[in-house]
Amino acid sequence: MSWEDDIRELANRKTLAFRMGGADKVARQHQFNKLTIRERVAAISDPGTFDEVGTLAGVGRYDEEGKLESFTPSNFVFGVAEIDGRPVVLSGDDFTVRGGSADASIAGKRVRAEGLALELRLPHIRLVDGMGGGGSVKTIETAGRTYIPELRGWETVVQHLAVAPSVSLALGSVAGIGAARVATSHYSVIVKDSAQMMIAGPALVDWASLGDVSKEELGASKIHTRNGAIDDEAGSEEEAFTLARRFLSYLPGHTGELPPIIEGDDDPARQEEFLREVVPRDPRKVYKMHPVIEAVLDRGSFFELGRRWGRSIITGLGRLNGIPVALFAENPTVYGGAWTADSCRKLIRLIDLASTFHLPLVHLEDCPGFLIGKQSEEQSTIRFGSQALAALGQSPVPFCSVIVRKAFGVAGAANHKPGSHHIRVSWPSGDWGSLPIEGGIEVAYKAELAESADYEAHLARIKARLNRLRSPFRSAEYFEIEEIIDPADTRAVLCRWVRLARRALTAAPPTLWYRP
Repeated sequence: MSWEDDIRELANRKTLAFRMGGADKVARQHQFNKLTIRERVAAISDPGTFDEVGTLAGVGRYDEEGKLESFTPSNFVFGVAEIDGRPVVLSGDDFTVRGGSADASIAGKRVRAEGLALELRLPHIRLVDGMGGGGSVKTIETAGRTYIPELRGWETVVQHLAVAPSVSLALGSVAGIGAARVATSHYSVIVKDSAQMMIAGPALVDWASLGDVSKEELGASKIHTRNGAIDDEAGSEEEAFTLARRFLSYLPGHTGELPPIIEGDDDPARQEEFLREVVPRDPRKVYKMHPVIEAVLDRGSFFELGRRWGRSIITGLGRLNGIPVALFAENPTVYGGAWTADSCRKLIRLIDLASTFHLPLVHLEDCPGFLIGKQSEEQSTIRFGSQALAALGQSPVPFCSVIVRKAFGVAGAANHKPGSHHIRVSWPSGDWGSLPIEGGIEVAYKAELAESADYEAHLARIKARLNRLRSPFRSAEYFEIEEIIDPADTRAVLCRWVRLARRALTAAPPTLWYRP
């Protein structure tokens, strides 16, 4: 007996699976400027490397003789592929089949995808489009019952955060559990205009008497990249795939490995003369921190994370002499670089990422302290700031700080990692204390000033007296600051440090789980 008939049936079923929701649904997907799931898989993975799991899963209809009449493939596709030669798990919703709701074997496939990524210790890239596996009202009729919501398999999603990198791309209208899957990752991207993310869609919002709103009004990229729910915005799906690949390039395949080193041609001793002039002498004047970051890291290596929210702190990944690092720096052009509630939340994410994946931490500091005022108090800035400082203290990776200018107050203490003996240097522009002289002088010398014949003249004399003592060289005499360096030598100092930091790294499992 031959198996030719069975092999023909196998080929036929694969053909039906690859048709997805049918030609009209595929055309509609393209009409909204979106790729199909299979086009997405082909676009993000190395050519010819995708090995699908569960290709034939779906719902079949049979005639009285048991022959297949029609087939609706599962609206969830997953498998193992390679990205830049490194293995990953790829999974994604097929919006052409019931909009990604919980139909056609989706539950079992999704659990298997998450479990495979966890057990094989592989990065997981989720291509989310639709409900992401959540049910619809129609599910009640097809199932013949309602069901109590449970997050079955969610423990696997959470466990994976402590094991291997996870990336979620919002590529369409994402709601419910789909939105939770986007947020529960180390890095997330949303495509501008063609994708939205929301807890519930416009129909449910309207039903709840909360207004007649569109999907864009609820969950546009400009909303979620500015509130911290999503890390980055892409102008197209292709750009989203590029961002995902670049993010993964800085990280190890799993926490049992160290991040990969890339050989480059950027001189580790390269000097940047403009750094000697970048900081204004007037402490009230600002400058741009991004050029400073670009100058000290390997050329073109800085990958900023969360650039549209918590903007008073800049966070991102980069390389020093080919070695991946996590870097944060205050942004003097936003609140003078003061720490806000949002910027502290963003910083916590970066520190936790560095701690999980063995990335040395670099801080280029120009911190005037926490943002003060009524709004800052209402936003619980001190709570999130304390969490950020705790995360820094708990981080097991090597830390180095370069004080570019200000280091004031509790937030300014982030030039030092508590309990750690690390390298800390300052530029000659370094200025520090419990609070700036300009802000506290009239309180500290209130009685003396009140007795003076000429208030302004006496205030000026006190300022001049104190300014002679605020020089960083005075602090260096008492070993308050370990070293003062020529700003042009900053890259060389950091590149020498990172070689030592790399030697100190161990691929030990994280002691604290990453929280999304």
